[in-house]
Amino acid sequence: MKDPYEILGVERTATQDDIRKAYRRHAKKLHPDINPGDKAGEARFKEISAAYELLSDEEKRRRYDAGEIDASGQERPRQRYYRDFAGAGNDSAGAYQSSAGFADFDGAEDLFAEFFSRQRRTRGADLHFRLVIDFLDAVNSATKQVTLPDGGALSVSIPAGIDTGQVLRLKGKGVKPQGEGEPGDALIEVAVDRHRFFTREGDDILLDLPITLKEAVLGARVRTPTPSGPVMLSVPKNTSSGRVLRLKGKGVQRAGRHGDQLVKLRIVLPDEPDAELEAFASSWTPADDDPRRSLS
Repeated sequence: MKDPYEILGVERTATQDDIRKAYRRHAKKLHPDINPGDKAGEARFKEISAAYELLSDEEKRRRYDAGEIDASGQERPRQRYYRDFAGAGNDSAGAYQSSAGFADFDGAEDLFAEFFSRQRRTRGADLHFRLVIDFLDAVNSATKQVTLPDGGALSVSIPAGIDTGQVLRLKGKGVKPQGEGEPGDALIEVAVDRHRFFTREGDDILLDLPITLKEAVLGARVRTPTPSGPVMLSVPKNTSSGRVLRLKGKGVQRAGRHGDQLVKLRIVLPDEPDAELEAFASSWTPADDDPRRSLS
């Protein structure tokens, strides 16, 4: 029979803890419950168990190291003869039978029971999705559907204020494990589609709003879109193109607060030439004011 130290892969100076760790390492790979039907693995496991049984017993290990017993646990011939001659009684040692098995670790500790229980309780795999949503749905919240690999559908609640790159985790909506254990999660990475006139900057919404020359000169109340619906915006008299007006609380709602909507006014002249406007401009003498003074 092979040297038990060699079988376990430990030095002769190994501590009991080293021997125990070596046995656990081998047994996790070779135990028949893990490899059903593997005759070679089963034989190897029995060999490992027998070596562990001998070396884990400090008295047997001492006697083996002293040459009194062999690797199977039987007394060597000289030792048997000496014992019989000395009248030590009948030899009750007999052939060594390994009782090291599935639960022979530190008495009450059952490493493999825990190991296999953990295997049975393995958590299921996560499912990964990418969901493209409308800009306004991201600002205002919505409920969407994603299609599962088996053809089913999963309802996804989109919270207000979500942005591109954020991931929603739906607990327990992933793959169910084959044995006992919790199912995985569904992870939905969100991508927010662009809007044709709104843009987002943090929690604020930006909008370029066209106004007429008359509205800029005389002032007006103009209908202005916001993510939550149109509102009336007051344009002050004598407003220049590029002026920014703020609509408080009309931005993105997130973490219990609302951003604002920033409206940049842009004066737009008629598409077609206006004879009356041209006649007025040609006869109009503006005040002594150079709008390009700051560029000089």
